[in-house]
Amino acid sequence: MVATLSEMTKLWEKALKKIKTKLDDDRAYDNFFANAYIYDKNGSNVILVAPNKVSKLMIENKYLNLVLDTLNELEDDDFSIKVIIEEEIVQQRKVGVQQSFTSAPQEEYFKDAVIKPNLRFSNFVVGEFNKDAHKAALYVSQNEDKLFNPLFIYSHSGLGKTHLMHAIGNEIKEKRMPNAKILYITANDFVEEYVKFVRAEKERQSIKDFFNDVDVLLLDDVQFLAEKVKTEELFFYIYQSLINKGKQIVITSDRQPGEIKGLEDRLVTRFSQGLTVRINEPDIETCVKIVKEKVTDYGMDINKIDENVFYLIAEKFSGDVRDLEGAVKNLKFDYLGLKNDERITLDVAIKAVSSKGDGKAITNQINGQKIISTVADYYNLTPSQITGKDRNSQLVLARHISMYLIRKYIDIPLKKVGEMFGGKDHTTVMSALTKVDKELKTNEQLKTAIEDLEKKIKE
Repeated sequence: MVATLSEMTKLWEKALKKIKTKLDDDRAYDNFFANAYIYDKNGSNVILVAPNKVSKLMIENKYLNLVLDTLNELEDDDFSIKVIIEEEIVQQRKVGVQQSFTSAPQEEYFKDAVIKPNLRFSNFVVGEFNKDAHKAALYVSQNEDKLFNPLFIYSHSGLGKTHLMHAIGNEIKEKRMPNAKILYITANDFVEEYVKFVRAEKERQSIKDFFNDVDVLLLDDVQFLAEKVKTEELFFYIYQSLINKGKQIVITSDRQPGEIKGLEDRLVTRFSQGLTVRINEPDIETCVKIVKEKVTDYGMDINKIDENVFYLIAEKFSGDVRDLEGAVKNLKFDYLGLKNDERITLDVAIKAVSSKGDGKAITNQINGQKIISTVADYYNLTPSQITGKDRNSQLVLARHISMYLIRKYIDIPLKKVGEMFGGKDHTTVMSALTKVDKELKTNEQLKTAIEDLEKKIKE
């Protein structure tokens, strides 16, 4: 019997708890098991996806019996396990192999298409910036009324549109339509298949017929269809056919429908008939949550990382969640080299992420964040409180001191200093610097605090 996604997830979560207790080395668990997952289970046959080739080899050659024994204990069965990496899912689809122990007819189009089982609503971090898109995506995945059809989500690159698309696919499969044909593709995938179809039209099934069986279409980056007249014509036909049959369509783009230059008016009109929602840039607190989520996903102990490290990454890469993830990967490299009593400090993190940028501007931004974090620690605040808008007396003082120290130790214009504090005007920064200079002449307590902070900054 083929297991549902929910059943496989629950089984693997139970197995991981047992595996962790049986392993003597926490690093082995973090490196080889924490990011693995069950991709398919049919009866006692299991396909396990390892996070990378090294993990696959280690599980196969050293830990396979451990995994088998654990699964057998949980379900009193005699399991058989095949270990793969995620790239093999795509490769096997290229040769028509279904990732299951059950047979299925070979698809002729979009052989590389796959819904990633690890991208789900449960690990999608929700904040003010994306709550509308999350709410709409969840509604579409849980309801059959097609109230929002199409659902059109737009934002700058790297803010979670693709994650939501896969989450919709996984949720529909798990909760409503386990046998549904759900197709996730990018606009570029569609263009490539159209070109192949045109070149060998007489030899292949009609691409229009292929879409007759699609229950849910998830199309990413629709802006890449613009100015491709013939491809747009075909997509319009397919789109209208699916809508007429009551099939759900979800579309993403980097801008709203009416702003996609070169896209046919009739497509713009159709897209606008559904629900259009925007994902804005995330606030710092949400970015911190995302960084912590990624740290956990990559098998790191969150308690071994200083809190100001999360704020450093969040401040530096708040415009792109993919960049946040890349910075966490850099941290992972340093984390692997930690001894038992060591931890990731701000200085370690600065070195880890400084390579993900360009030159002096990035160095200044990082050093500015170090100063803000140092002042925050000194006054028992968070960096986001200092760079935020609250104006109680302690926060204002810490904010002014941070501006003063940044201006003193980093050679950047007042405008750049203001940008580090939520886009404050250069005149606001100048006023803060003047106040601190004036106070230093008579306020011994302030003078002592700044001297203490300067020592910490230079450490």
